[in-house]
Amino acid sequence: MTTNRRLALTALVLAANLLGTTAAHADDADPSVPPGTEASAAAPVKIDPTDPDLKLPEGATLADPKVLDIKSVVEDQSGDERREDTNADVKFALQAEVLFGKDSARLSAEAKARIDAIAEEIRKQNATRVRVFGFTDNLGSSAHGDVLSRQRANAVQAVLDADLNDAGITFEVRGYGEQYPIADNSTEAGRKKNRRVEVSFPRSES
Repeated sequence: MTTNRRLALTALVLAANLLGTTAAHADDADPSVPPGTEASAAAPVKIDPTDPDLKLPEGATLADPKVLDIKSVVEDQSGDERREDTNADVKFALQAEVLFGKDSARLSAEAKARIDAIAEEIRKQNATRVRVFGFTDNLGSSAHGDVLSRQRANAVQAVLDADLNDAGITFEVRGYGEQYPIADNSTEAGRKKNRRVEVSFPRSES
């Protein structure tokens, strides 16, 4: 073998050894540190609490804390009665069919027990302001609906007033007729929901 060939082979062996050493060194890297995250091992960035950018401008104040109004709605299985509770108010909605005959403002026998239960809740909440609002569907004339809804609201208010027998309670009674529907008046199911009397009052703060 000539001297030149020996030198060439020696160079190849040395190069192979060097490459092998480099590969082995790379395999020995800490596997718990993923590639490219070396910077995360550095000391955490310090925040200066006196930095003016972190402070409210002079004269500025934080807004007052506010409790979000949460509404709970419970409707009986038949849909004849619905109760809504919020942080501020309690509202009962009674469908007209369980209170009155068709196109009538005369209370049925079943109505008294339902109104008595609402009176008990008013007493429990120590309410001094009670709203009684009547509503109808959009059948018939608007004027007739206004009169009928007011007559029905008056009838419910009279029973509540007798039950509570409290001169300190103020009633607000209105008849809104077909205004403020809560369902679609194009179906009988919707019109039934819209024919209603609502009784609402503030929730006790105690």
